Amino acid sequence: MNADHYNYASVTQALADLQARGYTDEFDFKDDHLFCNSKGVRFNPLELKITEVYRFEGASDPEDSSVVYAIESAAGLRGVLIDAYGVYADEKKTAFISSLTIAG
Repeated sequence: MNADHYNYASVTQALADLQARGYTDEFDFKDDHLFCNSKGVRFNPLELKITEVYRFEGASDPEDSSVVYAIESAAGLRGVLIDAYGVYADEKKTAFISSLTIAG
């Protein structure tokens, strides 16, 4: 995973840089799959790998705690998925993300 090369102060900064580096699509989790709504494509865990992960802790508000995942599909589609962690995490989404391969 490439995450050790980048250090972001905010989710917004991470998303802007990831987009500039080719992670131009946004993934959404629903019905136990990841979707790329702009492309109209649905993915199962075997079709995806996590290439970078960035965790952000809310300094004053736990609701600001989030994780940004840079994800690539087997077909080369590259995008991001944002998830909360802690008490605000979606258990099904977290389980799905945990089932993805992490690029080394």
